[in-house]
Amino acid sequence: MPGNIDPEELKKKVIDVLKEIYDPEIPVNIYDLGLVYEIKVSEEGDVYVKMTMTAPACPVASFLVVQTESAIKQIPGVRNVKVDLVFDPPWNPKMISPEGREMLKAMFGYDIVEKWIQQYEAMRGA
Repeated sequence: MPGNIDPEELKKKVIDVLKEIYDPEIPVNIYDLGLVYEIKVSEEGDVYVKMTMTAPACPVASFLVVQTESAIKQIPGVRNVKVDLVFDPPWNPKMISPEGREMLKAMFGYDIVEKWIQQYEAMRGA
């Protein structure tokens, strides 16, 4: 029923679910990877997610969109789900959350985002 859903509480549940979905090419969840640009939740339980991929030609884009929709639909209180895939603004490693950076640092032994920033700035200055 309208008005029975706390949009902020439901949004937290959506984020928890998004943190369980992983890009198969990068061992970090799509939320901490910075692929989720926007989440809107209505009092009626409608959920809107705007997300991107690490590259426009990502071979798993449609799979991740379907997986995201399906996972959110399983949350009690969700009525409808719409996931839009966008490529503007383009994703870059700076969008990775601090938690995601820590996950990658634990895997690789160094901050790959900081390394990317250094290399990007060096290329721009060259």
